[in-house]
Amino acid sequence: MITRNGLLLVFWFLLDKGFLAPLHAPSQSMMGREQHLRGVEGLGLRRHVASGVQRVKRGWVWNHIHSDLSISTFPQGDSDVKYTLSGEGVGTIFTIDQTTGDIHALMGLDREVKSYYTLRAQAVDMHTGRPLEPESEFIIKIQDVNDNEPKFLDGPYTASVPEMSPGGTFVMQVTATDADDPSYGNSARIVYSILHGQPYFSVDSKTGVIRTALPNMDREVKELYQVLIQAKDMGGQLGGLAGTTTINITLSDVNDNPPRFSKSIFHLRVPESSSVGSAVGKIRAHDLDSEKNAEVEYSIVPGDEGHMFNITSNGHSQEGIIVLSEHLDYETKRSYTFKVEASNAHLDPRFLHRGPFKDTATVKVNVLDVDEPPVFTKTSYTIDVYEDTPVSTIIGSVTAQDLDASNSAVR
Repeated sequence: MITRNGLLLVFWFLLDKGFLAPLHAPSQSMMGREQHLRGVEGLGLRRHVASGVQRVKRGWVWNHIHSDLSISTFPQGDSDVKYTLSGEGVGTIFTIDQTTGDIHALMGLDREVKSYYTLRAQAVDMHTGRPLEPESEFIIKIQDVNDNEPKFLDGPYTASVPEMSPGGTFVMQVTATDADDPSYGNSARIVYSILHGQPYFSVDSKTGVIRTALPNMDREVKELYQVLIQAKDMGGQLGGLAGTTTINITLSDVNDNPPRFSKSIFHLRVPESSSVGSAVGKIRAHDLDSEKNAEVEYSIVPGDEGHMFNITSNGHSQEGIIVLSEHLDYETKRSYTFKVEASNAHLDPRFLHRGPFKDTATVKVNVLDVDEPPVFTKTSYTIDVYEDTPVSTIIGSVTAQDLDASNSAVR
């Protein structure tokens, strides 16, 4: 906002393609001829010599005034002349001294609210009120001063860039706007700089484009960065006004980490009575990546004693579920040992040079003994006995045994 005492207002006019100059009183030979005083923006200021007026016409002098905006007539101090003013804002924003012709601003003016005003001035006879000159139209153009700081209208911002990106990778572009006049001076010439976020990111001083400044930033080390960007007008010079905004930048995940088992041997225990298809235990390989890059597929390495089991992958928990595929018998075999492999489901060829994206571990399953009922040596027995055999006579026998390791007595 421009204060009244500091008002910078400019009258810009050209006379017949020349620069601003006083208009002297015309000679008698000029009587009856029309003269034109052309103004900026294509708006013309016209002066006419009215036919039949038997006096020398006064010329207008349009001055550049900074502190107090004034328009003076030539010659001044004529007690027979009164000056009038009409047009935009007359009486509320502008007023004219009827005696001297000086125009003053009644209030502070803001170019960002209204950049120019169109006014009309006229000299009239003090006594009769009759016009001494045709009405003249002119423009008051408000000269801009740097009273608006740059603003980021859409901040704070969020952005994402893949981890392990090379230096100079594009992140996003921010734009600040300045309400000052871009065609006048440096009031609206913006320079961008980074106040917080170095040395990880940089910003182009002219375009506001943000890029990575360090290569191979690792999401598993740090995922979120908060960057503070400043936009300063006056081309960044001392005394310019500034505005800031925040950009929250997230490193998105790439598959740059293989799955790894936390230990080399997993011990499981399963009762011999477990049914085929039942889960006998879980193992897990950990992957530092996230979402699909952390998905792990499990398989049993062929050979050894893994034929007794299957393994399935739980996509939610990323665990390997070991499932029994054949019946167990503690008395026949008491333990099984085999290897399991964990590998990533989605590979990124850019990082295969880091080594195989898989890991192996050994699984040892101990079969637990279950107390089983005794087993007869035959499924059926046939005994012949005479009809007159006395009571309590032994007529035959059956045999059963306990197959458990304890070989308990059978009754």
